[in-house]
Amino acid sequence: MKKINVNDITLKKLSEAREVSLLFREKSAIANCADAIGVDAIELPPVKSVREDTIIYKTIAQNVQKAVLAIPVGFICENITTAWECIKGAKKPRLQVELPVSTIQMEYTYHVKQSKMLEKITELIEAAKAVCGDVEFSALDATRADEDFLISVVKEAEAKGATMVTVCDDAGVSTPDEIAALVRKVKEAVSIPVYVQVSDRINMAVAAAFSAVKSGADGVKCAMVGKDALLTGKFSDAINACGAQIDAEIKLNNTKIHSSIDDMSASISHEAYEVDNEISEKKNILLDSDSTVAQVAQAAAVLGYELSDSDVGNVHRALKQVCEKKSAVGAKEFEALVASSAMQAPSTYHFEKYTTTSSNVLSSMSQITLKYNDEIICGVSNGDGPIDSAFRAIEQCIGHHYELDDYQVQSVTEGKEALGSALVRLRNNGKLYSGNGTSTDIIAASIRAYINALNKIVFEEA
Repeated sequence: MKKINVNDITLKKLSEAREVSLLFREKSAIANCADAIGVDAIELPPVKSVREDTIIYKTIAQNVQKAVLAIPVGFICENITTAWECIKGAKKPRLQVELPVSTIQMEYTYHVKQSKMLEKITELIEAAKAVCGDVEFSALDATRADEDFLISVVKEAEAKGATMVTVCDDAGVSTPDEIAALVRKVKEAVSIPVYVQVSDRINMAVAAAFSAVKSGADGVKCAMVGKDALLTGKFSDAINACGAQIDAEIKLNNTKIHSSIDDMSASISHEAYEVDNEISEKKNILLDSDSTVAQVAQAAAVLGYELSDSDVGNVHRALKQVCEKKSAVGAKEFEALVASSAMQAPSTYHFEKYTTTSSNVLSSMSQITLKYNDEIICGVSNGDGPIDSAFRAIEQCIGHHYELDDYQVQSVTEGKEALGSALVRLRNNGKLYSGNGTSTDIIAASIRAYINALNKIVFEEA
């Protein structure tokens, strides 16, 4: 029988789903459990906080005894060194180049066309190969990609030194037959192992994985726990029951797989672990006039902010002022205090004016004018609604894309001409920066909030 490799992506799935980060002991417990049940590789999430993640990942690298330890290298070559430092102490280290190959993801997330993405993929694979002999290329959103482009990318990945490729169904709406057909085409194009990462969004993950294996897939990516993932226990049970029908087997320890996963899952804290858009419900934060500076700093950390001592002091003073008028504040109000009180940066970029068009039959288009060091700069972009097009136009002005972590709007006053408040959270190098803007025009308020957060990033980088 053909041995099918099983890679564990539990840490990645939980990192994506949880707003509150896993604790050090929880990450170690997950990695140790995956190693104990016999997975072939354990995949780490990307490095977000260099200082913290490096310590955690180095510890995991020393503890993992049998499995390969893999980590994504990010989008720029400079990050490869950081990723390599995290896992170079592992017995079997692997670097991963994970980039989308579908048009929608390439253009929306990275704002590049096919040719530029192909250049970036080959550049990263070559750079990763220079420091690590085992390099994986993961074709994200492969099921929505142009097949000719996908094939050209995997061929080039192999030519540049990739030792395996993974086909990912990020959208989660492909049928088992569609997954099987795609795996066959990729297998015909390359001679290196081909893995598949399927989704359980439509409750067909096990069937899709079976079809992929039957069509020649050499490995499957599973998670011990996690939303919309192919679960390790279910896949193991299915292979044990029906693997002979597709001439395939896996080498997981079936005597301990379910008990080990149950024990590991029980050790993970589920406080504030609800995938929900309401921050107040997720965070369980409630501060009042008696809250100490340390409690304010802790609440900020739960929301994902790394504040300096002076910023914590500013937020604490602002909290005291607010609590003179109301008894307590929750997570939403507290985040607004962070946005308006912490790290007040000089106005490197100054918002001048905007124009936008919006329709229910055409995409919105916005033109943004900013002032930068006495220079007037303009950006024009379309998008899914006036806010999206405005934010894209700002990115055109500054020539850079920042991950939009959160966006909130609420009214400050009542009536027809109510004052609106917008909150924007941008993520840069794993750190959150929040901006706040107010106006009777909610689009203008949103633009001001984005610019406010942007100025904090520029100020800290400078």
